Amino acid sequence: MTYLDYDKLRALDTATFQNAKPFPYANPAGLLTEEGFEALQASMPDISLFRKTVGMERQYGQKSHDRYELKHRYDLPLSPAWRDFIAELDGPDYEREIARLMRDDRFTRHYQWQYSFRGCSVSPHCDSPNKLGTHIFYFNTPEDWKSEWGGETLLLDDGGKFDYRSAPKLSDFVSATPSIAMPNRSLIFERRDHSWHAVGELRSPDGVLRKLFTVIYDRKPSLLDKAYYKARELLSVVR
Repeated sequence: MTYLDYDKLRALDTATFQNAKPFPYANPAGLLTEEGFEALQASMPDISLFRKTVGMERQYGQKSHDRYELKHRYDLPLSPAWRDFIAELDGPDYEREIARLMRDDRFTRHYQWQYSFRGCSVSPHCDSPNKLGTHIFYFNTPEDWKSEWGGETLLLDDGGKFDYRSAPKLSDFVSATPSIAMPNRSLIFERRDHSWHAVGELRSPDGVLRKLFTVIYDRKPSLLDKAYYKARELLSVVR
């Protein structure tokens, strides 16, 4: 089985992606094949594998991002569908298309699942500068999630006025564009110094979870970066 619909992935135009406002993003429908989405959605990892993160302090005074979180390891007890999907994400075809959209092939990737519950929210933030971008796959359906419960990623326009090392409130932004999260939607975006995003407080019933899977693209350090970190390491030894 093929999980990604490569025709739809290749149809994403680089210029359209790069020129999107408030920062480069795409919110395509059906990027997973129908059969692939159903197989993955039916065999999401068990919540017993997750770590619950609530009230954890973040940098720059930003509010905590409360949720259940599972970082991928190759020894996790995953379903065959998830093992095959991650193998596909590890492959050259997916990498090539993401490099085309981001106009940069100097990245590695890692994966994580996030389950969120009533009252959870994600405060406005920009990702770390060592990230090139992110691809979020949403796994709720109209059968298990209602749109009025929230859960859409909000793409925030700060008008270029906030340092990413700060903690603005949602009400401080010029606009908030919600992603479409159902059915079988994903969100790809590039990290910029003003690529602010958030998720409003969930209004779901107790016991109902917002489920997503995230591919994170980490920048490969340049030779200059490596020299800098090596110099810091040597300096720390001398001290």
